[in-house]
Amino acid sequence: MSTGKIVAGFLAPHPPHLVYGENPPQNEPRSRGGWEPLRWAYERARQSIEEMKPDVLLVHSPHWITQQGHHFLGVPRLSGRSVDPIFPNLFRYDFDLEVDVELAEACAAEGHELGLYTKMMRNPDFRVDYGTITTLHMVRPQWDIPVVGISSNNSPYYLTLDEGLEEMDRLGKATAKAIEKSGRRAVLLASNTLCHHHFHEEPAIPEDMSKEHPQNYEGYLWDVRIIEMLRAGRTRDVFDILPQFINEAFAEVKSGGFTWMFAAMGYPEIPGELHGYGTVIGTGNAVMEWDLEKSASI
Repeated sequence: MSTGKIVAGFLAPHPPHLVYGENPPQNEPRSRGGWEPLRWAYERARQSIEEMKPDVLLVHSPHWITQQGHHFLGVPRLSGRSVDPIFPNLFRYDFDLEVDVELAEACAAEGHELGLYTKMMRNPDFRVDYGTITTLHMVRPQWDIPVVGISSNNSPYYLTLDEGLEEMDRLGKATAKAIEKSGRRAVLLASNTLCHHHFHEEPAIPEDMSKEHPQNYEGYLWDVRIIEMLRAGRTRDVFDILPQFINEAFAEVKSGGFTWMFAAMGYPEIPGELHGYGTVIGTGNAVMEWDLEKSASI
């Protein structure tokens, strides 16, 4: 078996509004569009993934919450209806996905070896969370690539922030080991928003973009600062100030997917490609790509 590799990582936020705005046949509610800059950004990300031809997509979602350990989808095929509990008027999505159980089990085993508590999710009727579904739909609406779904242990929320992010660092390193041994070409998806300050009332027409703008100016400035550093390849600097960013911008990267992804990639000091930035109910969302194969060939 050939050596597996992580070919790329994507910051791939999960506002269900983007699926709603796209009107795919799987989603019951119908819209008149909306959030086009972010949806167009995902179109560019889709083209990149098409060219990479990965064997598997791994996604870490903050909305599959398992405080006791890091859980992995462990059923070969899962289908059902995923509903956003906050926006059921926008997201009632009929999913059908194939799981790379072998790789998921390997990730769980490697995590255990590094001192993490890991567990496989074996319930065949499990309803996959909307964060996982939204990110996967937005990067690959064909649903023709097997996936590995990883829960959010939320350790950065109930441990100290440093302890929690260190745990996510170990999970990323375990993921990288499992991928290397698997022979798979893998793409990692960190399903995270940046600044997470948001409005608390929805406009009468949710897709009315005249109502869409950053909820918090200071949070917006933080997003721009972080994005500019990531575009310049200043990964070390980003992680130096990550705790401050999390605390001051209420950033969703606190849930750990961003740290998991970069740890798995080895914290590359390479420029990230920004496909687009935009707000959803006031939160800051960036679709960004780190192509490890392309950077290695330069």
